[in-house]
Amino acid sequence: MNLIDLHCDTLWRLMDLEGEGDLLDNDGSVSIRKLESGGAMAQFFACFVYRDAMDGNTPEEQYEAGYWHVLDMIDYMAAQTERCSGRLEMAKEPADIEIIHKKGKIAAVLTVEEGGVLNGRLARLEELYERGVRLMTLLWNYENCIGAPNSRDRLLMEKGLTPFGIQVVEKMNGLGMIVDISHASDGVFWDVLRHSRKPVAATHSNCRALADHPRNLTDEMLKALGENGGVAGLNFYGPFLGTPDVSRLEEMTAHILHMIKVGGMDLPAIGTDFDGFDGMQKMDIPDIGRMGRLWEALKKKGLTEGQLDKIWYKNALRLWSAR
Repeated sequence: MNLIDLHCDTLWRLMDLEGEGDLLDNDGSVSIRKLESGGAMAQFFACFVYRDAMDGNTPEEQYEAGYWHVLDMIDYMAAQTERCSGRLEMAKEPADIEIIHKKGKIAAVLTVEEGGVLNGRLARLEELYERGVRLMTLLWNYENCIGAPNSRDRLLMEKGLTPFGIQVVEKMNGLGMIVDISHASDGVFWDVLRHSRKPVAATHSNCRALADHPRNLTDEMLKALGENGGVAGLNFYGPFLGTPDVSRLEEMTAHILHMIKVGGMDLPAIGTDFDGFDGMQKMDIPDIGRMGRLWEALKKKGLTEGQLDKIWYKNALRLWSAR
C-alpha cells in the first residue's frame, strides 16, 4: 500500500515519556516492525518539544533548552537508523523515498514540531536542515517567535505571523523545507499562504465542519490549501475526528471524503499523530500496522485504488517534490 505518514511523535514518546523499547520494537503505535506490517514506504518522525517540560524560568530559556533537545533527538534518530540499517534509512530528498523503498527498507524523514525552538535565530533553520530536518511545524499550542497557535480565544486565533515568522517561511522556502501549519492560528494559516512561494502542509489536521475544534481546518481553508497545491494529513485523535475518547474508523473516512469534496483529490494525505496523544478508550486503528483497515473502509466508500494511492503516498510525495 506504500504508506507515507506525515506525522508521528514516537521519538518524543521514546525519549521523553520513557517508553519501553526503541524504533525497532516498542509498545507504542509506531515501530519498524509495525511500519513493515502496515506497508509503510516512509514515516515522518517529529522532534517534538513540549516547552513546559524544558529547563528554564522563562519561555525563551525553555525554548533554548528545547533547541538543544531537538539536536539530541536528531542524534538518537541517527543512532537508531544505524542500528537498524537493514530496515530503515534516512531520506533527505524526495527521490530518496523511492530509492529506499526499492531496497526493501522504510524511509525516515526528520521534522521539528514547535518552531519556537528557533528562539528568534534564523540561522538555526540552516543548522537543522544540515542535520537532516526537512519539515517544521511552525507552532504547537503556545505563542512563539513565529506567531500564534490555534485557540478558542477569538483574538488569539486572529493573530498571524510575526515579522520574524515571515522571514522563517521565506527561509524555509529557500532551503526546501516543508512549512507545516498544523497547530497554527487561523491568522497564521492565511499569512503563511500569502507569504509562501511553495505549497504548504497541514500534516495532522482534520475538517472543522465535521469536528468543531480550532485545531481543524475550515472549508475555506481546505479549499485554499488545495488550490495552493498543499496537503492535509488525516489526524487519528478522537477529539479532532468528532468523538472525545474514541478514534472511529467511520469518522476517519468521513473526514477524508469531506477533504476530497472541498479541496480536491490532491488534498488528503495521512498524518496519524500516533504516539502524540492519549486518553483514547478505543481506537479502531491502534497502530500503524493496522492501516489496511482504513484502506478497505475507503474502498467500500467507493474510492478507487488510484485515488487511495494519492491519499496513501502520492500527494505527500508531490508536495515534497514541489519544494
